[in-house]
Amino acid sequence: MLNQLPDIETRFLEIEKLLSNPDILSDKNQYRQIAKEHAGLYQIVEKYREYNKISKEIKDNEEILNDEDPEIRELARNEIEELTEKKIIITNDLKTLLIPKDPNDDKNIILEIRAGTGGEEAALFAADLFKMYSKYAENKNWKIEIANLHSTDTGGIKEVIAMIHGKGAYSKFKYESGTHRVQRVPTTEAQGRIHTSAVTVAVLPEAEDIEMNIEPNDIKVDVYRSTGPGGQSVNTTDSAVRLTHTPTGMVVTCQDEKSQHKNKAKAMKVLKARLFDMKISEENEKRSEERKSQVGTGDRSQRIRTYNFPQGRVTDHRIGLTLYKLSSILEGEIEAIIESISTFYQAEALK
Repeated sequence: MLNQLPDIETRFLEIEKLLSNPDILSDKNQYRQIAKEHAGLYQIVEKYREYNKISKEIKDNEEILNDEDPEIRELARNEIEELTEKKIIITNDLKTLLIPKDPNDDKNIILEIRAGTGGEEAALFAADLFKMYSKYAENKNWKIEIANLHSTDTGGIKEVIAMIHGKGAYSKFKYESGTHRVQRVPTTEAQGRIHTSAVTVAVLPEAEDIEMNIEPNDIKVDVYRSTGPGGQSVNTTDSAVRLTHTPTGMVVTCQDEKSQHKNKAKAMKVLKARLFDMKISEENEKRSEERKSQVGTGDRSQRIRTYNFPQGRVTDHRIGLTLYKLSSILEGEIEAIIESISTFYQAEALK
C-alpha cells in the first residue's frame, strides 16, 4: 500500500498547478471535481511528508550511533526508539487513509422507510425510526425535506421518503440500509404478549446531474390531487406528481409540497437517486465475492438490527453490538452505533 505514496504526492502537486489554471477556473464542473480530488489527497500527502521527515530523523540518529561519546550514542538510541514508535503510528494512519474512499460519502441522501410485517405496529415503529433519524440529522444541523409521506390514522407511517442535506450524510447513514426489527407489546395487546414487527430502511446517495442523466423522453409525468389519511383532500389543485421511468418501470410520487413544480423537482431527485443506486448495485455485482465481503454490500434484505422494548436493548447483528440505551437511541443518539459499524467495515477493508 505504501508504495503508492510517491505517485500520490506527484498527482497532488499536479492538481495544485491545475487549480491555478485559468481554463480550469472558468469551468465550474471541472474545477469542483479537481478541488474535490485535491481535498481527498491533502491529508494523505501531509501524513506522507511527516512519515518521510521521521524516517530521515531515524537515519540521522543511526549515523550518530557510531559516535565515540557514549552519552551521545545513548541519546541517539533513545531518540530512535521514540521516533520508531511515532513511525509505526503514522504508518498505520497512512494505511487507513489509503483505503479507497467511498466517492459517495460526502453526499446528501434519500432516506426511505417502509413498514413491513406487523401491520399497524410496524407502521408505528416506522414513525419511531423516522423520528430517530430526524433528531440525529437535526443534531448535526442537517436539513430534512419530506418528499412523500403515507401516514396512518394512529400516527404510524406506512412509507416516508425524505431528503437529508448535509456534508457527509451518506458516510453516516450508509450502513443503516436493511431490515430493522422491533419487539414490544402493542397497546392493543390485552394479554401483554410481545409482538415482532419489521421495518425496511433504504439509504441512497443523492445523484448529481453529471452522474445520472435521464432522457426526458424516458419520463412519463402524471399529476393528480394530493390526499391525506383516509382520502381527505389536502389541497384543491393537481399538485401531486407521479414520475414513471419507462425503461425500468420505476415509479416515484411526491405530494408533500403545494407546488407542482417543487413536487416534480423532489420526485426527480428521488428517481435519480434510485437509478444511481441501481447502477452502483450492478457495479458491485461485477466485483468478486471476496471484494464484496471486504467492504460490505449494504444489502437491504438483511436483518441488521433488533430493538427490544421490554429489555430496553438495541442489538446490531452485523457486529454483535448490544446497547441497553433504547430510549436515548430512539431520541437520535445513534452515533455510537454508527461509529462502531464504520470502524468494523474499515477494519475489514484493511484486511
